Amino acid sequence: MAEARRKRKRRGSPVSAEQAESRRESPPSTRERMERGYARAEQRNREARESLEPLGAGERPLVVTIGAIIAALICLSIVAGYLAGVQVEGDKPRFVQVLAPALLMAIMAWGMWRARYWAVLGFQLLLVFLIFSAVFGLAVQASSVPQIAATLGLLAVSGTFFYFMVKAMARIQMPRRN
Repeated sequence: MAEARRKRKRRGSPVSAEQAESRRESPPSTRERMERGYARAEQRNREARESLEPLGAGERPLVVTIGAIIAALICLSIVAGYLAGVQVEGDKPRFVQVLAPALLMAIMAWGMWRARYWAVLGFQLLLVFLIFSAVFGLAVQASSVPQIAATLGLLAVSGTFFYFMVKAMARIQMPRRN
């Protein structure tokens, strides 16, 4: 039995002169491997950019439309809460404390509705804060099953939303093709 294995090993597959020569060469250096990796990554990036279609006149990606609606609803909820007399930690917030976030969300909603890159980028920044807060809440503060479930849901929704906005941002910033 062992004899048959040794014979098979000796026979092996035929090796060309080029393969034998390449086996004798020293392995590529770390720098050469990095350069090849960067070249492959740049090729994939180029292919991804070429596969994107630029936005048409007045067109906006669906995820950006949804983001604009969410930002507008947040703005409305801030203003409605203030007008309804909602108290925060026992006190009614001052007008400026309500005006700043409401105005920010209104401007962001308008910018995303118009498919502006800066507005989508700002909304993504808010999503990043939300994702970090959810991770922190999950790691430190969530102590019951409903809290853990709600935090995981928030993390899943905001993470997915962030992921889809990346491609939309690429389409918004790309130049028009003729």
